[in-house]
Amino acid sequence: MTSVSLAKASLRLETKRASLSVTSINEAGVFEGYASLFGIVDLGRDRVERGAFSETLANTSLRSIKMLWQHDAKTPIGVWLSISEDHRGLKVRGKLNLAVAKAREVLALMREGAVDGLSIGFHARKSYKDARTGVRNLTQVDLQEISVVTFPMLLQARVSRVKGIANAVTWNAGIVKLKWNSAATEFRQLLHPHR
Repeated sequence: MTSVSLAKASLRLETKRASLSVTSINEAGVFEGYASLFGIVDLGRDRVERGAFSETLANTSLRSIKMLWQHDAKTPIGVWLSISEDHRGLKVRGKLNLAVAKAREVLALMREGAVDGLSIGFHARKSYKDARTGVRNLTQVDLQEISVVTFPMLLQARVSRVKGIANAVTWNAGIVKLKWNSAATEFRQLLHPHR
C-alpha cells in the first residue's frame, strides 16, 4: 500500500450503529437516546471504551457534529441539542427540523416505532486490538456525525425518549433476533459486496 493510499484509508469515516429505543417524541421533533454504549462488543467486533468521546466533546462545537439520515451527508435532518458521556454511553438529545420533508418522515417513523436506530460516524484516533478475542477497543474517537438509521450495528444503544409518547416501542426476543440477523447480513454485505 502506498503512502497516498494509506493516507486515504486513514481519512475514511467509520460508522458504528446503535439501536435507539423510542419511548417519547414531542410534536416539535425532540428525542433522546444513546448513540453509543460503552463496553459492549458490536457486530463489527468493536467495543467503545468509557471516555472515548471526551476529547471531541471538549474541543468541538455541538453544531459541528451533524444529524444525518442513514449517514448520508446530503440528508441532514436536524440538530443535536446536547451530546454527553455518562456512565452508560454517549447520551444525545436532538431536534428534527420539521421544515425538512425527510425529517417529518423520520418523525412519523420514529413515533410508530418503525425507525429506532442511531449510528455514529467517526475517525478512530486511538485503539488497540485484543489478540485473544479479535475485538478492537476504541479508546479515543473523533466524532463527526450521528445518524438516525434503520438497522443498527449495536443493538442495545437506542433512542430512549421521543417526547410525548411513553414506551412507544416494546421489544421482544423475536424482534431483537430479526434486527440482529438483518444488521449482521447488512454488515457482511458491506464487507463482501460481491458475495
